[in-house]
Amino acid sequence: MKHMLINQLKYFGILFFMLFALPAFGQSIQQEKMQELSFLIGNWEGVSKSYKQGVVEKQVPAFTQISYKLDQSIITLDLQSESLQLHTVFYFDEKTNSYSYNPFYKTGSGSYKAEFIEGKLIVSPSETKRFIFTSSPEGDFIEYGENLVDGVWVKYFEDVFNRVEE
Repeated sequence: MKHMLINQLKYFGILFFMLFALPAFGQSIQQEKMQELSFLIGNWEGVSKSYKQGVVEKQVPAFTQISYKLDQSIITLDLQSESLQLHTVFYFDEKTNSYSYNPFYKTGSGSYKAEFIEGKLIVSPSETKRFIFTSSPEGDFIEYGENLVDGVWVKYFEDVFNRVEE
């Protein structure tokens, strides 16, 4: 009788693990990877600058709201400025072991792979264009874009945001 009860408890333990622990374990990898991007989360205001040949060509106020969605399995970014309105979804794909950057504009959308390297999320729409998401030591959120020109990365825009208290 005692052995039967022990065996039933073992089977119950295994069943419990398979039903509850394994699915949660599978989700934790994606959530862990998305947690690396927590520096993005918040309500932000700042200035968006565009550059031409290294000189600021235009600057406009910009506002962005970035938050986790779907049990922290994705991040959404909503940007508003005079020059751009943008909705973006960040996602980590366990199958490809890479981040995905999915911007939606009034004129269309895209989907690009990204890497998280040394505290920076680097999105590469092509071999000659990239977007970099990072933070300053003061906690500002910074995004900038670069084009590869004659073997040198040249900045063509930069957004610097300060956190807005909620």
